[in-house]
This record gives sequence, C-alpha cells and structure tokens, in this order.
Amino acid sequence: MEKIKVLFVCMGNICRSPTAEGVFTKLIKEKNLTAFFAIDSAGTHAYHVGNPPDERAQQAALKRGVDLQHLRARKVHSSDFEYYDYVLVMDDDNYANVIYDCPAEYKDKVKYFLEYAPHLGVKEVPDPYYGGKFGFEQVLDMVEDASLGFLQTLIKAGKIHLSNP
Repeated sequence: MEKIKVLFVCMGNICRSPTAEGVFTKLIKEKNLTAFFAIDSAGTHAYHVGNPPDERAQQAALKRGVDLQHLRARKVHSSDFEYYDYVLVMDDDNYANVIYDCPAEYKDKVKYFLEYAPHLGVKEVPDPYYGGKFGFEQVLDMVEDASLGFLQTLIKAGKIHLSNP
C-alpha cells in the first residue's frame, strides 16, 4: 500500500507547521489510519534547523493532547517536491517561496492548508510567534479544522478506504 505523504510548511518550522503535523498525526491515530500516511513538516527558511518547536506552541498543543516535543525544525529540501503528495503551506509568503523553488511538474501538489477549512473564510494561518499566547490557541483551532477537512477530502476522493466508516 502506497502511503499518502503530507508535508506541512511554514516559515521557520517551529510554530505553525509542527503544530499542523502534530494535530494531523493525532487525528489519524485516533481514526486508526496511521498506516495510510507519512507526515512531516518543514520551513521555508533555515532559521531554526534542528530546534524543537517554540515552547509556547508545545504548551498550547499539549493542553489539547498533542505532543510536539520530539519534532525538530528543518528546511524544505528540493527532494520534498517529488516525494510528498501534498505540500500544505500556511500563508502567502510560504506559498510564494515554495512555488518559486518547486519544479513545474510538482506545483499542483502545493496548496494552502486552510483550503480544507473554507468555512473559516481565510486562507492564511497567522504566525503566532509575535502574537501573544492567544495566537497559539487560534492556530490550533484553525489547524484542527483544516486537518479534519483535509482527511474528509481524502476519504471522499477515495484515497483512503475505511473498513468501519
């Protein structure tokens, strides 16, 4: 069985994208779907390579049962575009940076993560780094909605077949 490979991308890979990786991983574990996925996150910039997620992101996520402490920041690599089936970005800057580096034949893999939560009425997950403690809660809310929407989209598209729907 070929796994669905998902890469979440933000700027430094210490707030939004590791949060998305953690939330989506938790969701698929709860649904007993881990065998269907390979999930990772990365940043468009190498500011924090090797570092764990921001402590505030970790604390906010942990309150919702999402453990991020094992994750480490990395930069998007050119091989990611071929390997991953979905490259899900958090904002316009991430999109522009990823599209600029992405070979033409893989550009259709790049999407805004919030495309999977259209009811929110926005396409960007705001960067909570300078936004105070409530910014991390807002990011979690948005990422939880988009994670569920993304999973539902994959199921509706027949990419995942549930034995117990």
